[in-house]
Amino acid sequence: MLETSARLLRLLSLLQSRRDWSGAALAERLAVTTRTVRNDIERLRSLGYHIDSSTGITGGYRLGAGAATPPLLLDDEEAVAVAVGLRAAAAGSVTGLEDPALRALIKLEQTLPPRLRRRVDALRSATVSAAGGGPTVDASLLTALAAATRDHERISFDYKDRRRRAEPHRLVYTGRRWYLLAWDLDRADWRTFRADLVALHPPTGVRFEPRDPPGGDAVAHVMRGVSSAAWRVPARVRVHAPIAAVTARLASTAGVLTPTGEATCELETGADKLMDLAGFLGTIGFPFTVLDPPELRDLLRDLAARYQAAL
Repeated sequence: MLETSARLLRLLSLLQSRRDWSGAALAERLAVTTRTVRNDIERLRSLGYHIDSSTGITGGYRLGAGAATPPLLLDDEEAVAVAVGLRAAAAGSVTGLEDPALRALIKLEQTLPPRLRRRVDALRSATVSAAGGGPTVDASLLTALAAATRDHERISFDYKDRRRRAEPHRLVYTGRRWYLLAWDLDRADWRTFRADLVALHPPTGVRFEPRDPPGGDAVAHVMRGVSSAAWRVPARVRVHAPIAAVTARLASTAGVLTPTGEATCELETGADKLMDLAGFLGTIGFPFTVLDPPELRDLLRDLAARYQAAL
């Protein structure tokens, strides 16, 4: 059994990981009795955490926003600074940190008191960023979509002048845009939506049982489906190295990898310009063969001749 202090931290982490918990489920996760859970909930409340509770068959606990910032070793100014920084990172200003920044932002904003949320919103509205290569998405929209995804809650939204109803599965950042992978209820099929075009309606409160992602990999499905829109110059390249080695070298936003043998794999990637694509391929660190487009092969042939002449 965990010591009290360690158990409280574990309990707090569980409460932040999803919207609702039953006392029995928390007791099972912590390997304690439901009475101990009730006592630990009271300890967290005494530390400043606002935790709602309800009784009955569907009763349980929910972590909410309190009247004061809970003890995260952050004062008000630090909490605001962290929230603003996470919003910037989630919008793509720090490459590779978009997804973890969004997850951390959900946890932080869940506990921020209203007075600090207003300050964060004011700072965001007064700040303009020149970073990023794609359309920006409001952080409040991203956190709302991420929360609905986490809580398995159906959403309703307008998309390209049409009303849509969906079960959100995953938010995916491609390096240029945020996309939402969701099960479209009206079309009974998976659909990928650009997050910057989503006009979200108020929460529906309707829960659903999550489905397995298409192909077993939500990120690969989205990357493959939006590659033509995300890159002006799409390309297919055979990399002469095991897929495990290539995966360890490349970022997930570099493209979609498919094994084609024990020592080869195929990379579906792209860029805005042929020259940018040629430069990227020169950094992957493995021999490769360009399958498409032919213009890329011509450019690489020309570059190879110029490099050879330079020697």
